[in-house]
Amino acid sequence: MKKIYIYADREKRLNYVEALENCGAQAVVSTDVRDAESCDALLLPGGADMDPSFYGEDNHGSNGIDRGLDLTELALVNAFHSRPILGICRGMQVLNVAFGGTLVQDLPTAAVHRWQECDQVHIVSAPKDSFLYSLYGEHFSVNSAHHQGVSRLGDGFSIAAIAHDGGIEAIQWPEKRIYAVQWHPERLTLRHKRADAVDGKDVFQFFLGNI
Repeated sequence: MKKIYIYADREKRLNYVEALENCGAQAVVSTDVRDAESCDALLLPGGADMDPSFYGEDNHGSNGIDRGLDLTELALVNAFHSRPILGICRGMQVLNVAFGGTLVQDLPTAAVHRWQECDQVHIVSAPKDSFLYSLYGEHFSVNSAHHQGVSRLGDGFSIAAIAHDGGIEAIQWPEKRIYAVQWHPERLTLRHKRADAVDGKDVFQFFLGNI
């Protein structure tokens, strides 16, 4: 059974645990990074904004900063340099910054994307070389709960999906088996499935299939 490490309090990440275990993997969720050593892959979950100093900017709208979490997750990306990584929402932003990219601290169209007592839903488009194209086709709907996004791409990444407003919604580095989405597939699977968006299970199955 493939073991996927998530740095977090397990009780706060049950959606991720359920999504992974439903696909036949074991979710190892803890705040002891030594537990990551025996894992096959890393999942970087959603959460609050990164400290913008990590990408060379002052704070112009970043909220809920936890610099200790940032440092830990950046170190985990480095530790998993030869193992697969999946980033979700904040996790995609952490990956982009880890490889030298930058973020938009508050999207001009944030009202379309941010949490407003529930996830938003909008359409994204995937190029034919995207890992998402084979899963969902060229155009498909996803959920959304963020106000920041990728600005300059980190080294090695290509765009895997774009929103209608031009925002980057997914990135990939297939040669390193690193994939990331800005939406929340863990909230689009099992009891969270919804008729107006894709099935998030496909993302997890794809990722596990590349381990």
